[in-house]
Parts: sequence; C-alpha cells; structure tokens
Amino acid sequence: MNRTWIIARHEWRRLFSSPLAWACLGIVQLVLGIVFWLLLAEFAGLSYSNTQIGVAEFVGGGLFGFSSIVFLIVVPLLAMRSFAEERHSGSLELLLASPASLSQIVLGKFLGLVGFLWLMLGLTALMPLSLQIGTSLDLGLLAAAILGLALMLAAFAAAGIFVSVLCAQPVVAALAGFGLLLVLWLLQIAGAAPGPLAAVAEHVSLLSHFDALRRGVFDLADVAYYLLFCAAFIGLSIQRLAWERRA
Repeated sequence: MNRTWIIARHEWRRLFSSPLAWACLGIVQLVLGIVFWLLLAEFAGLSYSNTQIGVAEFVGGGLFGFSSIVFLIVVPLLAMRSFAEERHSGSLELLLASPASLSQIVLGKFLGLVGFLWLMLGLTALMPLSLQIGTSLDLGLLAAAILGLALMLAAFAAAGIFVSVLCAQPVVAALAGFGLLLVLWLLQIAGAAPGPLAAVAEHVSLLSHFDALRRGVFDLADVAYYLLFCAAFIGLSIQRLAWERRA
C-alpha cells in the first residue's frame, strides 16, 4: 500500500508540473465562476423571486450540473497522461519493471488523478457554499450534490485511465476517453425512449445516477453504482497491463 501512495504522490506532483493541468484548473474555475455569477444573478431576478425554488437547488444544483459537462471534457485531457504519455515517451516499460505490482501502479495513478480532480471540485464547491454568509442554504442538498459530482469524477478518472492504458498516443487517448464518457453520458437519452433496453440504458448511464444526487436524493444504489464502475475499469486496466507485461 505504501508504494501505491508513493505513485499517487508522484502522479500528483507530475500533474502540478504540467502546464496543461494548470491551464485546465484555471479555465475550469474561470468558466464555472462566470456560470455561478450568472445563476446567482438570474435567481435574484424578479422571475424567480416568488418561486419555491431554493438558492441551493437553483444556484448550487445548476452549477454542479454544468460542472459535470465541463469535467466531461477536462478529465480525458488529464487522464491521457497516466499511461499513454508514458508509453509514448518510453518510460512505461521502466514503470512495469519496477517492484510495484500492477494493482499498486494503477491505483496510485488513479488516486493521484482523483486527488487533483477533487481539488478542482473543492474550489468549485466553495462558490455556492459562500452564500451561507448571507442566506440560509440547504446544506444537505449541497452535500449530496458534491458527493455525486465527486463520485462521478472518480468514475470519469477510472474510465479515462483504462482508455489511456489501451492507447499509445496521448491525443488518441484523450479523444477516445471523451468518446467513451460521452456514450455513457448519453445513455440516459436512450433510457428515456420506449423500448426493452430503456431501463438498462438508464441504469448504466453516468448522468442518471448523478441527477438524483444533484437534486438532494441520496440513494445507496447510486453510490454503489459509481464504486462498482470504478472497480470495474480499474480491474480492466490491471488486466490489460498484465497482458502487456507478459507479451
């Protein structure tokens, strides 16, 4: 386990030494800051002053909903570095030859990436939480929404790392990772259409489980879905590296 944390810290430092990661961090906060201000201004308008919609639901829920779309684009850009870039530079062979097990390598890179993503999430969460100074917030709703987005980011990272394991070129890994996440995201649309596979598509969709938490509806089934999703893609990444090591 110690080697896992060593690899996670190395991945964390490697992300912070990357101009791409800093650019993603700055752009994401700028875009979400603008969206937060627009949502707050819209809520303060006359059209919403007499409704039953709370500020936490409208501003917080709206911000986190938009954040999920932004992270859908950003995470593949960050995840492509985990294995595809190392394979492209030739350093992956040295990593696979190290004393660390494949499970420790994959988990370490996963935890390093998730830690960076959760830092971005923490900065985003400060925006709606800052409204507590001047108004009463539904903290339970915000907590459920933050938990949902944190779990979704972990799922994004697990899928992105798996695609990075498969690809030899970082750009290809980023595009393929975005395509995979977009398909899993859009399955909710298929779930809304009539048909025998609609229920299956809705249960598999990343968005349907997040929407419930974003609305403040906490269900252990949604949490279990994201945990199983992460475990499945981490396991697939380990198996793919095991095949590569034997080859």
